[in-house]
Amino acid sequence: MLEKKARASSRWAAVLVVLTVASQALGAINLTPAETRRIGNRIWQNECGGTVAGLTSWNTGENFASLGIGHFIWYPTGVRGPFDESFPKFVEFASSRGTKVPAVAGKDGCPWKTRAEFNAAAQSPPMKELRDFLARTVDLQGEFLVRRLDQALPKMLAESGSANKAQVRQQFDRVAGTAMGCYALVDYVNFKGEGVLATERYAGQGWGLLQVLEGMTGENNGPAAVKSFAESAKTVLKNRVRNSPPARNEARWLPGWLKRVDTYVGS
Repeated sequence: MLEKKARASSRWAAVLVVLTVASQALGAINLTPAETRRIGNRIWQNECGGTVAGLTSWNTGENFASLGIGHFIWYPTGVRGPFDESFPKFVEFASSRGTKVPAVAGKDGCPWKTRAEFNAAAQSPPMKELRDFLARTVDLQGEFLVRRLDQALPKMLAESGSANKAQVRQQFDRVAGTAMGCYALVDYVNFKGEGVLATERYAGQGWGLLQVLEGMTGENNGPAAVKSFAESAKTVLKNRVRNSPPARNEARWLPGWLKRVDTYVGS
C-alpha cells in the first residue's frame, strides 16, 4: 500500500512539474493586485484622461463606441468592423466574476447607432447606468486587461510561425521582466491588439503587439528592453499611418499615439 501511494505521489509530482513548466512556457504574467491596479489606472489615464465621463466615449471618425478604462470597442447592433470587439468580452468576464451587469450592456450590440445618437444620450438613464457600471469596475477592468495579455502570447506564437517564434518569445520575456515592461505590454495589446487578425492589416502589414515584438532588437533586460519595445512600437505605428487609407486621415492621431508610447519609458 505504501509503495502504491509513493508511486501515485511520484506521478502527481511529475504532473505538477509538467504543468508548472507549461505555465512558464506560455509566459504567464504574474502581477500583484496592487500592480494590476496601477497598470489599470495608467491605461485609464491614457484612454480617458482618468475621468469618469471618458468611460463612455465615441471618437470622431469611428463607427463604434469606446467604453471603459481600456476604451473597449462596442459596435452598434448589426454592425461589424475589422477591429476586435472587446466590450462584450469584458461584460462576459465581469458576469463570470459575479458582477451585476446593466441591461444595456447585455444587449447584442451598442443600441446607439451613430456618434451623434450616442452623444445625445449622454445623460440618459441607460447611459448613466452604463457609466456607473464602468466606474465601479475599474479594478476588474484592469484584471481583464492583464488577462488579455496573458492569453495573447500563445496566439502570437501560433501566428508568427517557426521562423519568428523564438524572436517573439525572447522579446516578450525581456519586456515582461520589469513592472514598466508589463505596463507597456498590457497597454499596447489593449491599445492596438495582438496583431494576429487578418482584418487588422493595411497593405498586408499589421500594427499589433506581434509586429512590435518582431521588430525589436537587442538582448539586454531591464530598461533597455522596454526602450527597444518603445522604439519598435513607434516604427510600427508610423508604418500603420503610412499604409492607411488616405480617407481615414490617421496622421491626425499619430502624435498622440507616439506620446502614449513615450510613457513606456517614463517620459
